[in-house]
Amino acid sequence: MWGPSVSRRSVLLGGLVLTGTFAGLVRPPSASAAPGVASPPIIGCDGWGARPPSAPVDVLDRRPVRILVHHTASPNVEDRSRGAAEFVARKIQEFHMDRRGWIDSGQNFMISRGGFVLEGRHRSLEAVRAGHRHVEGAHCTGQNAESVGIENEGTYSTVAPDGGQWEQLRALCAYVCHQYGIAPTEIDGHRDYKDTLCPGDVFYGMLPKLRVEVAELLGRPLSDRTAVRASWPLLRNRSSGPPVEAAQHLLRAAGLTGVQAHGHFDERTAAAVRDFQRAHRTEEVNGMIGGETWPLLVTGPDATGRRSHWPCGHSPPAAPYVRRHCRASRSGSAS
Repeated sequence: MWGPSVSRRSVLLGGLVLTGTFAGLVRPPSASAAPGVASPPIIGCDGWGARPPSAPVDVLDRRPVRILVHHTASPNVEDRSRGAAEFVARKIQEFHMDRRGWIDSGQNFMISRGGFVLEGRHRSLEAVRAGHRHVEGAHCTGQNAESVGIENEGTYSTVAPDGGQWEQLRALCAYVCHQYGIAPTEIDGHRDYKDTLCPGDVFYGMLPKLRVEVAELLGRPLSDRTAVRASWPLLRNRSSGPPVEAAQHLLRAAGLTGVQAHGHFDERTAAAVRDFQRAHRTEEVNGMIGGETWPLLVTGPDATGRRSHWPCGHSPPAAPYVRRHCRASRSGSAS
């Protein structure tokens, strides 16, 4: 259970950008939502005693184009009270401001294990209610100005979110999509853009279901087929199969010839990936190949950061597989 003994570091395992900010229970006027697209109750920053930002938050005069789903990689606690949710929000904000040096919590909203929806970065709720402005968060580098970040308390690598938490996520996503005109197909996972386990294998595999259910709430049915998006497979230790072999060919083409293209993600492969990530200054140097490293591999920079030049009319050995199966678009199923 969450309690004073839980370290701040444990809140942020798995490369997630967590944040949480509570505000007094606020329900936007029903006039701002179409029939059947009501906002869930949202606890604003003042409601959970958030610290003020250390500098003004950036409020962009444009709409975001997608939603990014995260998990906090923290314990799957049994305490589902509002007090427990507020405790998590405060610890996350404390970590982000005091340890990471950010001006405020990183995500725009957080949903607790008990299904409490919390405003994250200050003014996020105000911006969503307006429907034409967006608060730039700090939940996914390169996507913060483009997406609304929603953290979900817990770790969902091997288990699914509880029903109450899922229902509130579905309701919040539908409201955000309605307010900003975001298509349900633009609900993505953190790993689609970064080399991270977030939001967990099981949760990530549920994104097509989330898109379908959000579309239903919006009154715009979405087929199961349309709800599944092509995505980069997340590769790490013990991964195997054609995607691994494709990545190994690409690593070799980048000059990391100590890797053998046998389709098994071994320690040599992980070490080569880390070398590649260091050379290209990726956000995480963790030996995983996800939404940040895949595009760099496929576009051909070598191990020193120089671009690889293939003879006219020729492609890297893995190119045919990459074209068929590994195109970079937002995801739909666990890898």
